[in-house]
Amino acid sequence: MAYRESFYRFLMTQRDPDSSDDIAQFANNAEHDLSFPKQEQNYEKLSNYLELNAGYLPSMTIFDQAYQLYKEKMAY
Repeated sequence: MAYRESFYRFLMTQRDPDSSDDIAQFANNAEHDLSFPKQEQNYEKLSNYLELNAGYLPSMTIFDQAYQLYKEKMAY
C-alpha cells in the first residue's frame, strides 16, 4: 500500500496566520492543540476527537470541508 499522509500533516499545509479562511483558521488552531491525533487518517476517529475536544472549531462543517480536500489530495 502506498504511503498516505495523516490528516494533521495535510492540515498543516493549510495554515495561514493572515487568512480569515475557515480552513486556514482551523489549521492555525489545530497546530496548537497538543492532543490532536497527529497520525490519524480515519474520518470517524478525527470527527469524534474534534467534537469532544476542539472548542476552537466553530463548526464541524469546516472539518468536513477540510477532510474532503484531504481525500481529494490523497486519491491515487
